[in-house]
Amino acid sequence: MCGQYSYLASQQELLARYQLEETDSFELEEADVFYPQGKHPVLLPNQKIYNIQWGLVPSFAKRPLINARVETVLDKKTFREPFLKKRCIVPATRFYEWQTNNETHAKIRYEISLENLPIFSMAGICERYFNEDGSSYLTYAILTTEPNEQMRAIHDRMPVILEPDFEQRYLDLAEDVEDLLPHLTATQRPLRLHMH
Repeated sequence: MCGQYSYLASQQELLARYQLEETDSFELEEADVFYPQGKHPVLLPNQKIYNIQWGLVPSFAKRPLINARVETVLDKKTFREPFLKKRCIVPATRFYEWQTNNETHAKIRYEISLENLPIFSMAGICERYFNEDGSSYLTYAILTTEPNEQMRAIHDRMPVILEPDFEQRYLDLAEDVEDLLPHLTATQRPLRLHMH
């Protein structure tokens, strides 16, 4: 599960990282930690970044769905269409996870970033919902996968982190998703793990 993450770089660095032009579609918020239900920067297939609400809110859900398992994303009705037609990229500079001590049950918080990739891309999916007045709003969830070797000692899930040369393919809605899925696995890049 990925329940908190950060983007700690400038708006200019974000635009440069994804080779985007200046845009007035979003204003980067200053926050050490991004929490579910907040609005955070997300890159859509139209090559624009918008501040979008974190957490899908289908009618049956008791709380927003902030993550979707990549292994079952095509099997779950809630996630299938967003994965097929509404993929997005969630920029981050780090994410957070908690390790539970089996003896004391105390939780240790880890801050996790990537070596040699200061701004990385988590694979996301979007869904639009409608208010009673007919207006609509967009939401997103982050895809998760089995952990890599470094993460396995901390947690049994981690976000799907895209390789930079695969990002545009992931956003290309004409791509066959069966060709995309083999790439949506745990990153093999070295991680930096900081215990809090």
